Amino acid sequence: MLNRIKQYDWRNFNYSLIIVVILLCLISAFTVKLAGGAEDGMGFMKGQLAGMMMGLFIIAVLALIDYHFICRFVAVYYIFGLALTAATRSPIGTNLKTGAYRWIQIGGITFQPSELMKIIFILTMAVLYVKLQRRLDRFSSVVIAALVTALPTLLIMTQPDLSSSLVVLFIMVVMMFAAGTAYRILAPIVIVGIPISLVLFWYIQQPGNLLMRGYHFNRIQAWLHPETDIKQTYNWQQNLSISAIAEGKLYGKFLQDGAGEGVSRAYNSVPVNESDFIWCVIGEEFGFLGCCFVLLLLGLVIFKCFQTAKKAQDFLGMMIAVGVASMYMFQIFCNICVTTRLLPNTGLPLPFLSNGLSSMAASMIGIGLVVNIGIQPARSKKGGFTMRTAYSEANRDIDIDFEL
Repeated sequence: MLNRIKQYDWRNFNYSLIIVVILLCLISAFTVKLAGGAEDGMGFMKGQLAGMMMGLFIIAVLALIDYHFICRFVAVYYIFGLALTAATRSPIGTNLKTGAYRWIQIGGITFQPSELMKIIFILTMAVLYVKLQRRLDRFSSVVIAALVTALPTLLIMTQPDLSSSLVVLFIMVVMMFAAGTAYRILAPIVIVGIPISLVLFWYIQQPGNLLMRGYHFNRIQAWLHPETDIKQTYNWQQNLSISAIAEGKLYGKFLQDGAGEGVSRAYNSVPVNESDFIWCVIGEEFGFLGCCFVLLLLGLVIFKCFQTAKKAQDFLGMMIAVGVASMYMFQIFCNICVTTRLLPNTGLPLPFLSNGLSSMAASMIGIGLVVNIGIQPARSKKGGFTMRTAYSEANRDIDIDFEL
């Protein structure tokens, strides 16, 4: 193990990625303090700072442990992750008075298993595609990947947590494409999938459908037809969020009048503004320019992950980095779209910014894996990978060395 660490190319350690992540965490700590107000603000800030320190420790540990060694035990991780996700419906599961059983509580610790499941799923799919590397021109590889994806997706949906299950599906689609699955396999799936998706989208809008019921159905209806939600029963949270963001204007209120006690803020009336709706706090405090700066930092995180994937020394590293990047990408897009009512209201944290240790831990594990991939020594004289040429005739002889 020590000999392996000595071989790491520390010149490629991604310091810039770590700096960007620390900046996002500091912005988060300051923002959740404002969101919590005089009563809860200081507690939220301390929690986020503790999460940042925990996350930096996770990154440091994962940077030292070869990801090939980590991936030896994906079968154990996968089973463990499924068990934890299913446990949300057991006696240790809790809904935290939200109506959705997405957490487990052991002693004084509350944790959201779906966040960890996303990372486990990325590792599982990466190893799976290494195993299927010579069979990506067969339809059976798609079936196997779909079966591995189905189990966590269905368990997460039963909580119910539609948004997290969509994250898993998005990761699967991106990794399938990045792996180099043959176009003659992907094309029929797309040709058949698009009409089916349109039919399903029409079906879930019909009263009494079997897929979307209760508040899920009502939220989608209110999003598609806001004029019917006269009493603002389902759109009110998003409408308040939009109003708060609009209040920030160009520079934001923080530069105009500070954040002293007694200062009025529109986001104070937005529920869970410290977590799922943290973007409205950023928008009102820092304005359009501040939002652009935060988006730039988030974009840099995604770019650095894809850059690491392109330069990865083997197929496994490339797939893990692509999976992590896709997870961040989907969650950032959906969270901001929800807070601006471009998508139906659903609970999905904003990586590195939303309050919550489960989300912070999962996001930091992803960064740790990406950093480790970047410092691995070259395993061959061949160049790095590109998104569509990662699997080609020239690279079929790549040896994935799992030895330490």
